[in-house]
Amino acid sequence: MEPLASVRLAGSGASRPAGWQVQVRVDYVVNKVARTHRGESESDVAKEIHEQLRAIGVVPNGHQVEQYAKAISVLPLLPPNNAK
Repeated sequence: MEPLASVRLAGSGASRPAGWQVQVRVDYVVNKVARTHRGESESDVAKEIHEQLRAIGVVPNGHQVEQYAKAISVLPLLPPNNAK
């Protein structure tokens, strides 16, 4: 698994909303799963998102995971990367 960027808490006067770190982690996992599991069944994609979110300390929102899984499962497969 690729390491996550460190997250620092901003000092006083922070302009970021509460929970922004969680959303960054959710975005990271969804993008990663979208590259590796596109075109697979919704249940497989949802399971992978759920497992990866739990692995980085995020409690998955079931409804949100279902929406992401539905969108990723209908994506076409990526062509093989033959770059050398």
